[in-house]
Amino acid sequence: MALERSTTCPRCEEEQSFYRTAATTLHLGEKQKWRCPECEYGFIAINGIDTLPA
Repeated sequence: MALERSTTCPRCEEEQSFYRTAATTLHLGEKQKWRCPECEYGFIAINGIDTLPA
């Protein structure tokens, strides 16, 4: 599993490399926590579904 993920940060409003800060397995699948190194914005993804704003 990758430790880095490029995506647009809602706070920085530009493409950032988010770093995985935690991962665990749930009955729904793998839960991963991601954090932006620039502004510390974080989001959660479970089985590819994330909490990033649309």
